[in-house]
Amino acid sequence: MTRTIVKAMLVSTSLFASISAASAETTLTIESWRNDDIKIWQEKLIPAFEAKNPGIKVNFAPTAPTEYNAALNAKLDAGSAGDLITCRPFDASLELYNKGHLADLSGLKGMENFSDVAKSAWTTDDGKATFCVPMASVIHGFIYNKDAFDKLGIAVPATEAEFFAALDKIKADGTYIPMAMGTKDLWEAATMGYQNIGPNYWKGEEGRLALIKGEQKLTDAAWVEPYKTLAKWKDYLGDGFEAQTYPDSQNMFTLGRAAIYPAGSWEISGFNTQAQFKMGAFPPPVKNAGDTCYISDHNDIGIGLNAKSANAEAAKTFLTWVASPEFAEIYANSLPGFFSLNSTAVKMSDPLAQEFVSWRDKCKSTIRSTYQILSRGTPNLENETWTASANVINGTSTPEDAAKKLQEGLDSWYKPAK
Repeated sequence: MTRTIVKAMLVSTSLFASISAASAETTLTIESWRNDDIKIWQEKLIPAFEAKNPGIKVNFAPTAPTEYNAALNAKLDAGSAGDLITCRPFDASLELYNKGHLADLSGLKGMENFSDVAKSAWTTDDGKATFCVPMASVIHGFIYNKDAFDKLGIAVPATEAEFFAALDKIKADGTYIPMAMGTKDLWEAATMGYQNIGPNYWKGEEGRLALIKGEQKLTDAAWVEPYKTLAKWKDYLGDGFEAQTYPDSQNMFTLGRAAIYPAGSWEISGFNTQAQFKMGAFPPPVKNAGDTCYISDHNDIGIGLNAKSANAEAAKTFLTWVASPEFAEIYANSLPGFFSLNSTAVKMSDPLAQEFVSWRDKCKSTIRSTYQILSRGTPNLENETWTASANVINGTSTPEDAAKKLQEGLDSWYKPAK
């Protein structure tokens, strides 16, 4: 009888221990708008984290991109949002922080792995708080058809003179449209054009921050000159570029009809599956040989902590892992073209992605000039820059007039802090 009681007690104790262990396990939920990379989270990222943190389970629960902002805000207001919040860059996430929805992560272990530029999309205007761990950026430059360049005997251009000489040679041959870009969708002209080549003129962060401080204006030479260069692109974009959409440009290049594509690195995965020719990439050409080069290395995605999470400590453990070189390597190689913002260099397995990210070693990084602070009012500088860039390329506005209109719009609502 005694043995039976003891055995029952042992079984009961064992069951209690199992129940306690199960209840001690923490499950974290990630909110995200990126529903296209769910397999990467489920098959690579989460298993890598859980293997080192057996007491924490992670559930990746994305929402459709177009619904994310509204759905997330509703959940946050209702107190039902996940523990971890995937952060859009700049103002959308800053608003969540200002409303008390995102926690200050300035002191999080691992944040020292990111530069001020890397953190700029998720840092308060005064620089005192950073509220999301940077995950990835996209880099601008030019993707080219290697077969076309080899056939025409064109070397990769490093200067503007070499760039336009290459375009002239492609145009004279007539086999290929020199460059695939349209102006119908407006943003393409600004993002692939003005924000792509512009940093070489306004010296990246130096010019961008001077614009925010009111020390420079959009009518200054450094901001007008890139428009003068863009105005020359008109002769190389092919017939009917004014009616050409962004998908049209993508198809024109991947079908082998155009030799050069002004690009964002997010194109890499799609182009790899669609193009039947060898591709290469080069950074925006500098004005003169030997000039310092600048690239738009634009913050795209981060991840933060729901300030009302009941699992804050476990969530911070996960965020510290996101800030690690291990996460950086898995994420960047799983999504070629979305580059780690971690200061530890990541070797890319995709050669085209490696070419893009290698520019960080020789060029200075900056972000798009309109994204931080300067597009909070009406007229919105980002959207106005779309129209201005398209008009300059179309030839319906001069570079000077475009710049003047942009500065007048900015002056109408923006007063730099003194």
